Amino acid sequence: MKALATIGLLILSNTFMTLAWYGHLKFAEWKWFNKLGLFTVILLSWGIALFEYMFQVPANKIGFNGNGGPFSLVQLKVIQEVITLTVFTGFTLIVFKNQTFKWNHVVAFAFIVLAVYFMFKE
Repeated sequence: MKALATIGLLILSNTFMTLAWYGHLKFAEWKWFNKLGLFTVILLSWGIALFEYMFQVPANKIGFNGNGGPFSLVQLKVIQEVITLTVFTGFTLIVFKNQTFKWNHVVAFAFIVLAVYFMFKE
């Protein structure tokens, strides 16, 4: 149960982080948003990123084996990276219609999944 809670929280966390990091690139299509200065855009991104931390910190606290969770610190990080790339890929394909997913992206992603496999191998 802790493993699923950790992964679910990491997915939520990364959804907000992807929106904070890359959402402003899409929001620039809105006329009112283009009138905002860089500092304001940074503050808006920080506001979105606050929600990322509200899910990331509990995910790590629940998932870390030093707190009774199922994952080592390194395992948590590798899981988080795969979730980050998965969320980012989905976000890119859904929100940015002009971006494509090419064969080399699939190969790179496969290697990252292999990294997860080896991370959990005894």
